[in-house]
Amino acid sequence: MPSALQGLAGAAENMAAFMAARRESDANAERLIRGRFRDIYVEEAGRRTRAQIETDEPLVERLVTFWSNHFTVSVQRPTLFGLAGAFEREAIRPHVAGGFRAMLGAVTRHPAMLVYLDNAQSIGPGSPAGQRRNRGLNENLARELMELHTLGVDGGYSQDDVRALAKILTGWSLGRPEGRGENAGAYMFRPQIHEPGAKTLLGRRIDAAGEAEGEAALDLLARHPTTARHIATKLARHFIADAPPEAAVRRIERAFRDSGGDLAVVTRAVIEAPEAWATPLSKIKSTHDYVVSALRTIAYAEDGQRLLGALRLLGQAPFAAPSPQGWPDSAEAWIGPESVVRRAEWALALGGRIGDRIRADVILERAIGPVASPATRNGVAHAGSNAEAIALVFAAPEFMRR
Repeated sequence: MPSALQGLAGAAENMAAFMAARRESDANAERLIRGRFRDIYVEEAGRRTRAQIETDEPLVERLVTFWSNHFTVSVQRPTLFGLAGAFEREAIRPHVAGGFRAMLGAVTRHPAMLVYLDNAQSIGPGSPAGQRRNRGLNENLARELMELHTLGVDGGYSQDDVRALAKILTGWSLGRPEGRGENAGAYMFRPQIHEPGAKTLLGRRIDAAGEAEGEAALDLLARHPTTARHIATKLARHFIADAPPEAAVRRIERAFRDSGGDLAVVTRAVIEAPEAWATPLSKIKSTHDYVVSALRTIAYAEDGQRLLGALRLLGQAPFAAPSPQGWPDSAEAWIGPESVVRRAEWALALGGRIGDRIRADVILERAIGPVASPATRNGVAHAGSNAEAIALVFAAPEFMRR
């Protein structure tokens, strides 16, 4: 793990502090609580982005970013300010070269996901707690597990399956600060809110077994052939093309299925796909990719506040996707007249900060040398200053692609 990410508090610790403070807060204290956790977010976002700029393992960082987006949690929900960075460190990063099933389990149990998709408060209607309280089942996590995380929107499941999975996952919750013997803020199974009885998911009977029902359901989803197809398509779209070639999708799908979801094997299939190396380059960089690649080119890691400000200005603040679907992965989402202007303005400001410390022609060769057009080379060579020439490199159409 990059050193920039060490020494940060874990999700359970931050969640416990948030829960304890909420119990005693008035209106002013609530604002203070949110401010404190917003500070955690700023630190997390800055360290994460600097780690991506400075890393000696850029493929690992790209995989972390991909899977973190696949299993999105977002600070659009303010409770997540103290949890989103820890979610990526604890549930995503350790598993990018491991098993998909292990990552799926870590994600589903993580406090950030249980809070973001409301499962911590989901109560089985037939459970002891459900019969006493005027609160009930929440289907958000179950729906997104199937629609976004495993089977895909066309994965062949029904609303009955969503409801069955939601019942299976009741009890997957968090320890409370006042609970005896509980690890406050961490994952905890609560049998008193779990829906009793057998359930049927995707045509398979899952016998009543408490917490183990959820594990059986995740096993079923992880090895389902539709999951292999869904994951392969998303990987091919991210690494190869917005409309990925069917042959490439099939090879990645086969690697996922035949390896039992071994993500090292699956990643190797992506890297070895000839379509991933074809020219001309077809993928447009997202804002995140654009900023990180520019700063990696010049080995210039700015302070966390400036990094976060740049990403916000350009439209992709860390851990802030607008919905559980995550950030989009297609050109039209990232390139338009306004976004091109904003990138050019940011490139000009960056060039001004670099000044004459690095020659623009050196940056050009590092960044886009093999694909730089004669027009771009000519513009850089005849720029009014080194700072303007640097800006032209980072505003060039070739640099917008990867």
